[in-house]
Amino acid sequence: MTDPHVADHEHEAVGRPSTGLLSRINAPVARAGMYLSVTGLLVIVTIVFYQVFGRYVLNSSPTWTENLALVLILYVTLIGAAVGVRDAGHIGMDSLLVMLPDRTREKIELLIHVLVAMFGIAMAYNGWILGSSVGTVKIPNLGLPEVIRYVPLIASGVLIVSFSIEHIMALLRGEEVVPSWN
Repeated sequence: MTDPHVADHEHEAVGRPSTGLLSRINAPVARAGMYLSVTGLLVIVTIVFYQVFGRYVLNSSPTWTENLALVLILYVTLIGAAVGVRDAGHIGMDSLLVMLPDRTREKIELLIHVLVAMFGIAMAYNGWILGSSVGTVKIPNLGLPEVIRYVPLIASGVLIVSFSIEHIMALLRGEEVVPSWN
């Protein structure tokens, strides 16, 4: 049985779905990001399985597998984290916010999204700086430029900024960002 006070509060807090231009762009981008992250995770599992198979069955461990898996982990986690910002899959303190009056809660939610956007800007900027500092260095055993380790940091930062702006605009219009998996 549900608490009627909680149910009333939940109905008040839920706005109409956001239909703005940014939402129409961000939803498929977030969905694609999640598909890429899931695919990357499957590739990581395959690479690690191949490495274990090579080491223990063939007695010849491939040298490139560990470095490639580490690079893919960066893509999977950073792009997945950005999608989590849009779809509200990140860690939150909703239990505390629910107890606050609506106006106060909305102001705190706006502040949170502004701070998250600032964090995304810092990620993209510092990823750019770090990536440009190692542009000519090659990853051992892969022969790929070291800069590919910083591309997901930059992309994730840009996505986090875009997703945060979407949330800010939706809050200001009294709308709600619908997760991209709906």
